[in-house]
Amino acid sequence: MKEPSERRHAVYRALLEMSFIVFLFYSNLLMGQYNAGHSFSDRPILVACKNIITFDNFIVGVIAAFFGHVAFDNIRNRL
Repeated sequence: MKEPSERRHAVYRALLEMSFIVFLFYSNLLMGQYNAGHSFSDRPILVACKNIITFDNFIVGVIAAFFGHVAFDNIRNRL
């Protein structure tokens, strides 16, 4: 059985990895707001952020982050 400090370290690592995946998810959504021929003058950054920061997007990001963490953790353990 793992010691409490090792378990805490594993939880912190999981939270950090999942946070990074959610960050990449939202940055990808934000880039998509400007890919379709829009510019910063057409759509201000705050309007674009308002469009992408929704509860549905958050749930999708967290689920994707969980699966991403599980996949990378399995790869890390096999190496």
